[in-house]
Amino acid sequence: MATVLPQQDNSNTYTFSSRPRALQERKKYRQEQQQQCPGYYGNIMYDRRVVRGNTYAQHTLPATAQPDPIEIQRQHEIQRRAVARRRAKAQQRTGTPHPVEGRIHTEVQTELYLEELSDRIEEVDVDTQTDAFLDKPQTPLFIPGKTGKDVATQIEEGELFDFDIEVKPVLEVLVGKTIEQALLEVMEEEELANLRALQRDFEELRNAELAEVQRMEEKERRHREEKKRRMAQQQGVLKKEKDTSDKIAARAFAQTYLADLIPTVFSTLRDNGYFYDPVERDVEKVFLPWLMEKVKKSIEKRILGRTLLDIILRNVVNNRNQAFAEMKS
Repeated sequence: MATVLPQQDNSNTYTFSSRPRALQERKKYRQEQQQQCPGYYGNIMYDRRVVRGNTYAQHTLPATAQPDPIEIQRQHEIQRRAVARRRAKAQQRTGTPHPVEGRIHTEVQTELYLEELSDRIEEVDVDTQTDAFLDKPQTPLFIPGKTGKDVATQIEEGELFDFDIEVKPVLEVLVGKTIEQALLEVMEEEELANLRALQRDFEELRNAELAEVQRMEEKERRHREEKKRRMAQQQGVLKKEKDTSDKIAARAFAQTYLADLIPTVFSTLRDNGYFYDPVERDVEKVFLPWLMEKVKKSIEKRILGRTLLDIILRNVVNNRNQAFAEMKS
């Protein structure tokens, strides 16, 4: 970048010794770096630095990142399987059959290029002698090289621009935009005021219509309730009339049905024994059972006396027979 040296004159304004100009002689850093590269690629499709293929599976870990133990275990497992696979292939490979008794196998080279085989390993002694250690010289101070060129320029008074002339169109634009924005805001405020007035009129009309609708709904509700009340009253009258006619018909039917019911019931109860003489019933239910119980006890006593008498007579007869038998003997 060019260096411009300002100068201050007696009028307290800064001027420059020469007009500013661009530097074309200095080469940019990237161009120098590209020239140092062995090859230049004009198309990135043939650039070796561009990665091709699927890049989703590429995981580049930083230098300070710790290795994943699961990944390490998986790599060891893959290596172990590869070694086992090679061993299995080696075991499946057909080898030389075993020699017959009395013979041995000899190692024979079957390669394309033969080499001499020897049991002794060749050994060669080589010696070297180094000089004594020398002290390292002091590292010189690093001084970076100077880049660019020192170029200065000077601007005379009036060469750049006149503030009063240059600021006039900018000021006109600012004032015009400000006035335009103010007019737009005033028009917007008037339009909003008109919209608010229309909204107020609409709300008043809507409130009046809403009140009228509510009044009509209330009137309709009263008519509907009055209609329901009249219908309920008429249904009550009809129900009372029907109940009265049903009661009259039921009473007439009951009187007709009960006209011969009492004599029939009394005759049936008399036949079934529900109507009886108290004295006769007392004799049948109380006196006769008591009498039969007394008679039964008297008969049992008489039978018991006869039984005891028979036993006593039997014992007496037996004793007399025994005594008579003893007298005979």
